[in-house]
Amino acid sequence: MEENNKRPIPGGDGKGQRKGPRFNIYWVYGIMVAILLGLQIFSSNMSTSSQSIGFQDFKRDYLDKGIVDEVVIVNKSEAEVYVKEAPSTNKKSPFASRGREPKVRFNIGSVEQFEDNLKDAQANIPAEQRVRVKYEDHVSFLREIGGFLVPALLMIAVWFLIMRKMSGGSGGGGGTGGIFNIGKSKAQLFEKGTRVNITFNDVAGLDEAKVEVMEIVDFLKNPKKYTALGGKIPKGALLVGPPGTGKTLLAKAMAGEAQVPFFSMSGSDFVELFVGVGASRVRDLFKQAREKAPCIVFIDEIDAIGRARGKNVVMSNDERENTLNQLLVEMDGFGGDSGIIILAATNRPDVLDTALLRPGRFDRQISIDIPDVKGREKIFEVHLKPIKRSKDLDIHKLAVQTPGFAGADIANICNEAALIAARKGKTEVELSDFNDAIDRVIGGLEKKNKIISPEEKKVIAYHEAGHAVAGWFLEHAHPLVKVTIVPRGVAALGYAQYLPKEMYIQNTDHLADDMSMSLGGRAVEELVFGKISTGALSDLQKVTRMAYAMVSVYGMNDKIGNISFYDPQSENNFSKPYSEETGKLIDEEVRKLVDSVYVRTKALLTDKTEAVRIIAEELLKKEVLYKDDLVRLIGPRPFPDNSEDDEPVIISPSVEPTV
Repeated sequence: MEENNKRPIPGGDGKGQRKGPRFNIYWVYGIMVAILLGLQIFSSNMSTSSQSIGFQDFKRDYLDKGIVDEVVIVNKSEAEVYVKEAPSTNKKSPFASRGREPKVRFNIGSVEQFEDNLKDAQANIPAEQRVRVKYEDHVSFLREIGGFLVPALLMIAVWFLIMRKMSGGSGGGGGTGGIFNIGKSKAQLFEKGTRVNITFNDVAGLDEAKVEVMEIVDFLKNPKKYTALGGKIPKGALLVGPPGTGKTLLAKAMAGEAQVPFFSMSGSDFVELFVGVGASRVRDLFKQAREKAPCIVFIDEIDAIGRARGKNVVMSNDERENTLNQLLVEMDGFGGDSGIIILAATNRPDVLDTALLRPGRFDRQISIDIPDVKGREKIFEVHLKPIKRSKDLDIHKLAVQTPGFAGADIANICNEAALIAARKGKTEVELSDFNDAIDRVIGGLEKKNKIISPEEKKVIAYHEAGHAVAGWFLEHAHPLVKVTIVPRGVAALGYAQYLPKEMYIQNTDHLADDMSMSLGGRAVEELVFGKISTGALSDLQKVTRMAYAMVSVYGMNDKIGNISFYDPQSENNFSKPYSEETGKLIDEEVRKLVDSVYVRTKALLTDKTEAVRIIAEELLKKEVLYKDDLVRLIGPRPFPDNSEDDEPVIISPSVEPTV
């Protein structure tokens, strides 16, 4: 195994790595440029061995003395003066282009000017004794070649340098990169027998998805088990779910479990600056996959290249569409018995092209949802393995207190709890540390040094007491878990945490009680203080969204009727799917609905003013109250409470105004 890992260096003997500096192609470029520059400078120096003078010096020292044999005008710009008594100058340089060397040289400016000056200088000399003038064009081979090659080589060297920087690391899992490998696939290949630490045992809370994925792995291991009955394994499977639910983790577990080559690549890896590179990388990826078949190809975040085509002309991208077209062709181009299975993950299935989701490409959509209480309990068990936890830690209680949390959130809570326990100097992590970690994830970092005046603190206490009492005496409202006035995060001055029973559908009574509970804080401020504050910002946002959803999405309004204007495909980006009159009617019905719920909430809290005062005063003393405290202070909730296996959590924080 060690011998296979040794790669010979180009130019070596092939017996392993040699010591010393490695060969670098840029040294060759540098040496070539240095040689050309040296030749150019050398040729220039050879041709400048004679003196340079002006025309007046030439006239006084040479022309007037009658020693000039001839004058040669070179390239219409320079005059070379040859004298009569200097035949011995032929031996001065073996590189002279003529039989002898010029004595001196000077610039003439222009041919016409030189001829006029020479004519005036020899006006008194007979024509047959005047100096002969010749015109020659000299071409320096080294100078011409150097002037052409030096810039060209410099441009080529800069181009290669830029290409190596831009496309470095490409080349299909182990390539050397460079401009010639820019169209190669960037997929990471896990060969058969490659050690991957993640297995299906590390994936908890995704039992149904694991069954689907394990079936694909089993088909690759034992294909005859399925083909003997005439069945065909799906060509592709799409993992769909919210962020943090474990889509990529499930794919990593497949790489650890499958005894077949596994190609892993991100959708953004197909995108490049140059046109056509994305499609080229798709072709190269499938070419490598066919060579390694049977195998699995995993594309993470496929929505980067798989967005629907032609729906928005302004945001269209021809390069991305070309990449998608090539992917569609490749997925439909190989037979069902080729042994290549495509696995992809996305949290935006609504934006994917319909051609990508049709049978024959991604036959299955494996939904990976937020885990329920049993799934969260299993996820806690996985993430608590490396943590030194207390023996009396109740994992089920932690799972109940964290509804709506994905696997990544639970991992974050376990890590935060360990850090909090270490900060406190503990030797093991206790339940109180997990509670602090949950509060930090939900509400943010506790602001102990935040200065709040007694008047503001009283308003916050009554505001949160209004939420707690309204939810306590509404039948369909969520049972309270905890209410606090401790400032947290950037803007949260306090929040109330609720824990309703698991429900997948809600009727108008549930939604109305939920809105009434959210408006409890604003209603108490008006009843107790006679004025309202900015602390109900998040409550009003939640109520507004819910009211518009009831009227325009769920069809829960008599005047609008059983009509839904919900557009999951976002095809009407620039126009609303209803008229202006209908829009005004929706606004009026939403306002009427919110007003009626607010009046109902005020009536309830007016009747329960004493309970609000008791809760608020206790909050000012303790700052945090739990469900048991409310039972002790205002009595048990007058409705059945089946919150042991409840879903999900709803937070109603009082926040500072955002300007």
